[in-house]
Amino acid sequence: MKRRAFITLLGGAAAAWPLAARAQQTAPVVGVIDGGFADPKFMAPFKQGLSDNFIGELAAKRLGLLHELAPASSRIAVLANPTDAMRTGSNVRDLEAAARVLGLQLIVLMANTNEEIDAAFSTIARERADALFVLADSFFATRRVHLAISAARHAVPATYSQRDYAEAGGLMSYGTNLADARRQVGVYTGRILKGEKPADLPVLQPTKFEFIINLQTAKTLGLEIPPTLLARADEVIE
Repeated sequence: MKRRAFITLLGGAAAAWPLAARAQQTAPVVGVIDGGFADPKFMAPFKQGLSDNFIGELAAKRLGLLHELAPASSRIAVLANPTDAMRTGSNVRDLEAAARVLGLQLIVLMANTNEEIDAAFSTIARERADALFVLADSFFATRRVHLAISAARHAVPATYSQRDYAEAGGLMSYGTNLADARRQVGVYTGRILKGEKPADLPVLQPTKFEFIINLQTAKTLGLEIPPTLLARADEVIE
């Protein structure tokens, strides 16, 4: 009998579903669709596992960290991808609620091409936004270097959802530890291939988050990071 498993990975959320059973194959075939970008360092935890109802809280946490890092900021530009209207709308509403608590004003900008990203930064300069909040999105993930360079060129403190942005020169990131999320997908894949029913497996929420600060970028922007904030960072890139 042949059992084929199709694994979907989207933004750190994981689900595994067995497909049709057919004859004459001993080894299962597993396909992976990654909503971000292919990276071998994320596949290792997945293979190891084989052998964000938190969106609102994450948005509020990341916005709060950005405000701590750049306390003079009161007008925050939000960069979103208009092609995912439902998720974008939900995320923006979460941010607006968090912004009201912090007394911040949001300027929501849309981009889905390099040209639209450049236009968004022109608007940021024109509207005199104090900082930038980039929503989690696979398109933005593939443009992380472009975003980091543009933010530095316009001297705008920016926050992102994944460590790869900070590694590419972004000021800071706070979000799910994707390596751990992919390891859990591997664990669930293994359990399903051993015969467990997907319907019997609980939906897990992320439990590991990481806060990364790029100290070199902060110095370029003329920001002095509070020692208490540095102490809370999981990693400081120097």
